[in-house]
Order: sequence, then C-alpha cells, then structure tokens
Amino acid sequence: MKRIEHIGIAVKDLEAGNELYARLLGTEHYKIEEVASERVRTSFFRVGENKIELLEATESDSPIAKYIEKRGEGIHHLAFEVEDIEAEMQRLAADGFRLLNERPKRGADNKLVCFVHPKSANGVLIELCQSIPEQ
Repeated sequence: MKRIEHIGIAVKDLEAGNELYARLLGTEHYKIEEVASERVRTSFFRVGENKIELLEATESDSPIAKYIEKRGEGIHHLAFEVEDIEAEMQRLAADGFRLLNERPKRGADNKLVCFVHPKSANGVLIELCQSIPEQ
C-alpha cells in the first residue's frame, strides 16, 4: 500500500456536510459525484496529499443509510492507494483477510475499489483504491 488515499465520512446531508467541512478545512470541495452502484453521493476535499470523502445515501436502504442508522454520522472507512488492486486483493485474501468484493469495481473519483470487511481489520472498513488510467 502506497499511502492513505482518503478518509470516508458518512453524513446525513451532503450540502450541510460540505458547508461544515469547508469551514473546518478552510477550502471548498472540488467534486461531487454520484456512484449509482453504491447508492451514494460523494463530495471530495483535498487536505495536503490526502482527501476527505463525504458520503450521503441516495436511498434509505443503501449501505451508507444503514451505517448512519446504526452508528450515526462519522468516519465510515479508511482508503489506501495501491498500485495493483488485484495483486493486493490476492495478497490479503491469502493472508486471511475477508474481502467484500470478489473483483474490483468502479468507485468514485476515477478509482477501482475493493473493501476489506471490518471484522478482518479491528472494526475498521478498509478500502483499496487504484487509479484508472486516463483514456
């Protein structure tokens, strides 16, 4: 793993979250994107070399809506940048980590992503991210 790519934060209201984090970080978000397959809208802030991703559910039964219902707003996941997501998935699976995806899938911010189950990582949802080359 190369570095922390972003920290994902679940929010009930993306606009309110954008306002709060703009004040907190002293900078505006640079992108809002919907990921239909995950039923979520995301917003990104740059913080040095890293990013903060705010996540708002687009449907009441989406993973983010369920997370907020169970745990409230707050840190949802840590994302790590990897050079070869498939090789990293194989390495982790061979080492006994439980992956939530059999194959990488397209995520927000032009990334391929895979999640590691929180029960495999001391209660923390881990996201692996690999940039998709620009065409």
